[in-house]
Amino acid sequence: MTVSPTSVRFDAHTLWVELSDGRTLGVPLAWFPKVAHATPEQRADVELSRVGLHWDTLDEDISIAGLLGGHGAIGP
Repeated sequence: MTVSPTSVRFDAHTLWVELSDGRTLGVPLAWFPKVAHATPEQRADVELSRVGLHWDTLDEDISIAGLLGGHGAIGP
């Protein structure tokens, strides 16, 4: 069974991802500098796929597998 994102939200320091299996992941925004420094409008422009999150305007992709494995971005 593939776990996929169903929604994304943010608070001041955290990226929250609701998953199709009912779990909620909270990861530090600091792990993803492009998203952390984005405007609220840019953050809201996220595309959900069965494998992760994609921001075309930020050129950023975050996989659910990576989040579950505790991995952040590899640089700014």
